[in-house]
Parts: sequence; structure tokens; C-alpha cells
Amino acid sequence: MKAEQNRMDVVANNLANVDLTGFKRDSVSFKAFPELLMRRFDDDGVRKLPMGSVDIAPIVGKLGTGVETNEVHTDFSQGSFKQTENAFDFALEGKGFFAILTPDGERYTRNGTFTLGPESLMVTKDGYPVLDEDGEFIKVKANNFVVDQDGKIFINRRFQPNDERLVSMTENEWEDTIELGKLKIVDFISGVAGTRGDRHLKKQGNSFWIETEDSGPATIIPDSRRPKVHQGFIETANVNPVTEMVRMIEVNRAYEANQKTIQTHDSLLGKLVNEMMRV
Repeated sequence: MKAEQNRMDVVANNLANVDLTGFKRDSVSFKAFPELLMRRFDDDGVRKLPMGSVDIAPIVGKLGTGVETNEVHTDFSQGSFKQTENAFDFALEGKGFFAILTPDGERYTRNGTFTLGPESLMVTKDGYPVLDEDGEFIKVKANNFVVDQDGKIFINRRFQPNDERLVSMTENEWEDTIELGKLKIVDFISGVAGTRGDRHLKKQGNSFWIETEDSGPATIIPDSRRPKVHQGFIETANVNPVTEMVRMIEVNRAYEANQKTIQTHDSLLGKLVNEMMRV
């Protein structure tokens, strides 16, 4: 029942975040306790032979001793893209994470819903700066920057010197651009053989992940396997609400079945105790 309760918590959390940009669903795996072999009590199971004896006690069957939660891991499969036409929205096609600087240090996210913050910095919805490959903040102006699929940031040289000048899309012809920098997109090389580094990342809330000892340090992805960056798009959660609802029903029924089994066992045990007391 405890295992089913943990499974319900995971499913409920998936459903609660179905509309969160870049959210990755969790799944839970279980580990069974050792099974026991059952034999008949009224049969000693010993056959005498001229050269000794053999154990022939009939095995009735196996008795399961339950399961426990082994691991809650994240499914990093690609979510679908949703077009927003907002220049500060980004989606990654492939493995990788945006690098964000928080008060607790560098954190990583698939949520590319950014905005223009104080001092013309590109920041998250919580106000944390987005980093480029040099570890610097990205300073842009609304309607005066574009990001290509390699994550390179270009701005219009014509409007760059004047920080206070507002730019409209109609006047921006992109005739003279300069490269401002490149979005820092990282991945993880696991120290555990046979597993991906992102499998061992730890969720921290606000769509952030933090590296662990098993995940290995964040490494900037080389151009040869760098994910494509799509400006004006967001990546939706990889949660299927229908599938999660079906799982929730399964968990609820399994929990109720275990509950009824315990109640029946408790009732029979009570009757046995009463009969023994009468004797």
C-alpha cells in the first residue's frame, strides 16, 4: 500500500504540471522483496534410501512478500512544440538544458519562457538571468535580436548603441547585424556506467534541475550534437493527461484491493482469536 501511495503521488504531480512549459513527467519503479517457498507442514518430506535420504517435501507454491519503491526517475522524452511568436520564448529540439544563474548557483531548465528584465537582461519569469557560453548575462533589446537554430544571438547594429531607444518590428530591417553571443546549452555525462547523466539530475522546483555526483558536471554541448533552438516556440510538458488518469484509476483500484485484503485478514484473525479464547 505504501508503494501504491508513492505511485499515486507521482501521477498526481504529473497531472498538476501538465500545463507547465518544459515539464518532464516522472515515473516510479518498484523492487520486490524476496519470495518464500511454501511446503506442507504435515509432511516431513524425507524418503529413506539404502544410501541415505532425500528431501521430497512437496512445494505448495511461492509466497510474495510485497514490494518497495526503488526509484522515482524522470522521463526526458521530447515534448511537442507550441508556437507563441514571442521572441523571448525558446524550445530545444533534442537533449540539452538552458543554463540559468540563481542565488544558489547555476541551474538548468528546459523551460525556455524568458522575458526582458531590468537593465535589458534576458531573464526567466522569476527574474534569474539566462547565461551565454562565456557565463555572461545576455543583454538585448525588445524587437532588436534574433536567435538562430545554433543558439547564436544576433542584434541590429543600428540600434545597439542607444540603450534607451525603443525599437519596433516594422523599422527593424536586419541589414547590419552583429553576433552578440551564444546561448549556453549543456548536457551531463554520467559517472555511472550505462546511464545518461540527466537520469541522475535532481529536481529543485521552478522547472530547475541541479547536478548531482552521479549526473556529473554540466558540459557545454559541442556543435556536432547541439540541439536545435527554436525561437518563438515553447516545449510543452511530455505528459499525456489521459494516460495519467488511467494510471491514477489503476493505482486507486490496486490500493483499494490491498486495503480489502488487509481488512479480510484482520477479520479472520479476530475470529480465530475469539474461537481460541472459547476453547
